[in-house]
Amino acid sequence: MTQQTFDVIVLGAGAAGLMLAAHAGRRGRSVLVLEKANKVGKKILMSGGGKCNFTNLYVEPDNYISHNPHFVKSALSRYTQWDFIGLVSDYQVEYEERKHGQLFTTKGSKHILNLLLDECAKTQHVTIETDHEVTAVHQRDDLSFEVTSNHGNFFCESFVVASGGLSIPTLGGSGIGYEIAKQFGHHIYPTRAGLVPFTFSDYIKDVAIRLSGNALDVTLSHSLRSFTEALLFTHRGLSGPSALQISNYWKHGEPLTINFFPTLDVLQLFQEKKREQPKVLLRTILSSYTTKSIIQEFQQLFWAQESETSIGEISDQRLNEIAKQLHAFSVKPSGTEGYRTAEVTLGGVDTKEVSSKTMESNKVKGLFFIGEILDVTGHLGGFNFQWAWASAAAAAEYV
Repeated sequence: MTQQTFDVIVLGAGAAGLMLAAHAGRRGRSVLVLEKANKVGKKILMSGGGKCNFTNLYVEPDNYISHNPHFVKSALSRYTQWDFIGLVSDYQVEYEERKHGQLFTTKGSKHILNLLLDECAKTQHVTIETDHEVTAVHQRDDLSFEVTSNHGNFFCESFVVASGGLSIPTLGGSGIGYEIAKQFGHHIYPTRAGLVPFTFSDYIKDVAIRLSGNALDVTLSHSLRSFTEALLFTHRGLSGPSALQISNYWKHGEPLTINFFPTLDVLQLFQEKKREQPKVLLRTILSSYTTKSIIQEFQQLFWAQESETSIGEISDQRLNEIAKQLHAFSVKPSGTEGYRTAEVTLGGVDTKEVSSKTMESNKVKGLFFIGEILDVTGHLGGFNFQWAWASAAAAAEYV
């Protein structure tokens, strides 16, 4: 069993932990990164479908959810998306821009992980240990920390919690960071799964099963926010970017409203067709706007009685009712798929008890929190990675 002393010990070898280690190592600080999994950066590797949506061209504080919304401003302004894009370019990692300013690697997430590991190795001050599970952390009388693991005790001046949240436990998500925060007197906002698909127990579940694999661009609305992006039907319910985005705001029991044709005035289309092609069927009119399978389900849901009735024989009032439903269809999820498939964890360490400049605890000198463990959750689209980079870079100047 070893007993070693370092300037900094980092709990977790994910995006934030590795970023901090590289930056602190560059300052000449000796850094030990402890990772309980058998490999580092597992979530980086699987993110973005294996292509890693590593940042976004349009990062704003409004892209983040927190009980303390001003907290993110300082770190995001000091280490921007352009700083990380510069690093990616230095390593000649090829990337592409997708919708909404999202940046993805073109040849795989491993290039982002390798970049971080190379940055750590370059400093010659960073040690990374896998299969090291931390079981206890204590602050000693001299204000240094003693970290107990399954491979012995380690000592440090600064202890950094970068353990992530509870999402995707198979990739290493755990509650250890929250336990340590509570132990040192920090308030934790209740955690729940974020950026996660919805499940249903009513008739919508059967609709979703029949349409599994089909997608269309919709506006999905909640009382707090709306997102216009793709909606994907699955065997369990609704997924796709619009559903994942709105899941960050949704609470159990609340309804959601779907506008299936956000860029089309359906009533106006119906009125035009009624004048110009009175013998045409509603399903034929809408068939050029989405898949045949989706139109068949819409017919069963919204105009089953008029399925074989030409538009010229349907009253204006009825056409108005059908159009309204297509533009504002209310659904009530029974729940979400939970942490098993969630991309992030909402809630976490109360940022009012953490310095927005240094990420250091206001309660315990030398204790730092970075990344997902904090009560900061980004929208889908590279914002959570940018928070990992920015919060790590901020803390690295002070550990």
